[in-house]
Formats: sequence, C-alpha cells, structure tokens
Amino acid sequence: MPDPRAIDLRSDTVTRPTPEMRRAMANAEVGDDVLGDDPTVQALEAAAAARLRKEAALFTPSGTMANLVALLTHCGRGEEAIVGSEAHILHHEGVGAPALGGISLRAARNDARGGVDPTEVRSLMRDGPAPRTALVCLENSHNRCGGAAIPAHAIRAVADVAHAGGAALHVDGARIFNAAAALETDAADLVATADTVSYCFSKGLGAPVGSVLTGPRDFIARARAIRRQVGGGMRQSGVIAAAALYALEHHVDRLAEDHANARRLARGLAELPHIRLDPDGVDTNMVFFELDGIDGREFRQRLSDAGVLCSGTAPQRVRMVTHLDVDAAQIDEALARIRRVLEGAPAAAPAS
Repeated sequence: MPDPRAIDLRSDTVTRPTPEMRRAMANAEVGDDVLGDDPTVQALEAAAAARLRKEAALFTPSGTMANLVALLTHCGRGEEAIVGSEAHILHHEGVGAPALGGISLRAARNDARGGVDPTEVRSLMRDGPAPRTALVCLENSHNRCGGAAIPAHAIRAVADVAHAGGAALHVDGARIFNAAAALETDAADLVATADTVSYCFSKGLGAPVGSVLTGPRDFIARARAIRRQVGGGMRQSGVIAAAALYALEHHVDRLAEDHANARRLARGLAELPHIRLDPDGVDTNMVFFELDGIDGREFRQRLSDAGVLCSGTAPQRVRMVTHLDVDAAQIDEALARIRRVLEGAPAAAPAS
C-alpha cells in the first residue's frame, strides 16, 4: 500500500472523498435502483444529463462499463466501431466490446493531440451488410495523448462524417469537464454533436466510484437493460450516487486549480536535467515527459522511495497527474524531491 504521506501523482483516480462528500453519502436517501426506486440515483442521472443537455443518463460503476454499455447498445454483433489508435477503449478496457458483443474495433490514427482525421474516418467506414460501421468513438480529454483537450469543431467534423455514413458518435468523456475547462467552454457545447457521452465522477471530480452514460431517452432505456446484462445493476446505490452528485455540484469549477498545478509542475520539470518536456503542451491535469540518459524504471522506483508516486506508459515516458488532493505547495515539494532523485539517478543501460 502506498505511503499515505507520499505525494501521489499516479492518477486523479487516487483522490479520497472530502468530509463534505462523506456527509452527503451518510445522509443519502436510498432505494433499490434495479427496481427504479433509488431517489438519489434518479437525482444524479437527471443532473448528469442536464449538464450535457442530453435527454437522459445511466449511472454505472465505472467508465469502462459506461463505454462498454454504449458500444453494446449502439452496435449489434458483427458490427464495428471506429476508435482512435491511442483510445482508452482500445488499450485499457479489456477488449470488452469484442469479447462480449462480437463488435470489431477499427483504429483511426490519433495525432499527437488526440485528434483523428475525418477523411481517414470516412475511408475506414463500411456500410455492410457485414461488417457495418455502426459507431465512431472519440476521447476527450485524451489520456494517452498527453491529456489534450479536443475542441468542438474537431468533434463536429467527425460527427458529420459518422452521421453521413449512417453511424453514431460516442465520446468517451471520462474527463470531459477538464477538456471544457482547458478550452474555456461549456461541456454541453463541446459535445453537442455527439449522440452519446460518458464521463467519470471518480477522476478529477473526486468521487470514490462511478460514471455515467448520457444520450437520447430511448437509447438510455435500452442501455439500462444492457447494464444489467453485464452485471452493473446496483441496489441501494444512492450512497455512492450521493458522492457523485456532490462532486458534480461542487468540484467542476475547481478543476482549473488542477490545471494550474499541472502547468506549475510542467514548468518546473522542464528546467531539470534528463527531462524532455514542452510545458506549452500541457492542456489539462496531465503532465507527460520523456527521460534522457537515465533508466526510467529505476527513476520511478527511486522517486517512489523519495515519496513521489508517478506512472508511465513506456519505459522512458513518465506521467504525472494533478488532482484535488495535491496543492501547489506539494507540487513544489515534489519538484524538489524529483531534482534530488535526478542528481543521483544512475545512467540508462546502453541500447543493445
């Protein structure tokens, strides 16, 4: 178990419920949500849909399940979805849609900023009868592409291509409010052209668990049955829905603080030896950098020993994520510890 005194920059999923959030959980009115009786879940779903100006919403235990339910509802067995080559759906969700739904995932190349070329999407789409492209998926903000925020015009361009080809557009908006904050726009405007959008409460918003799938009312009604098929029916889930509702009402505006801390971290890192990083490329709460001349695995271990936790998507690529449990003073302390580790870091092994 990580040292609770460590500065934990592994992910924004490590946040702990605030005291106010815990009180909301303790006081939550509950019922059996599978039977449609939980008033707190109902309030959360209504608020979550309204935030994006969608008709309805479905509370799920995780973002992975929200995306899985979206794909299973949009696509029939033997149909396909186009996703980005660096998409979370493709790399980090256990190939659930192919395994459980017989849905093919076809990759369009993500550029360095997480976007996809609408022309390439058009060339990849197939009109069947088998396979037929039933869905196109985008991710915003884009995790593996540095936490980049995808602007509305780029989403609209892909939506137009998808709709012209008879497919729907789904946005994996796990951190959609981070993207909206970075772009200084409203999240609903950002995804106005998407048919369905999922987003997480357990990342930057700081709730302990839960995500939501939003979209048309008839679509969400069908998705609700599929959620139960994949084991997502919860009973007195108002307890966790209360935390998510609190997060939605109180933690969206404060995401700008995380972004400021990420920029603070990036500027400090860019001044250190052995680190390659463009601070201007940091859009949201994620800071990625490359290590030169030192061993990445050894660096991460020594940094952990020094009380700074991080993650990595490749041996020499490091990811650090800011969140509500890390303030500016802790960012400065993390930078001081990173500097000390770098000063004593062993050289990278020569390439074979």
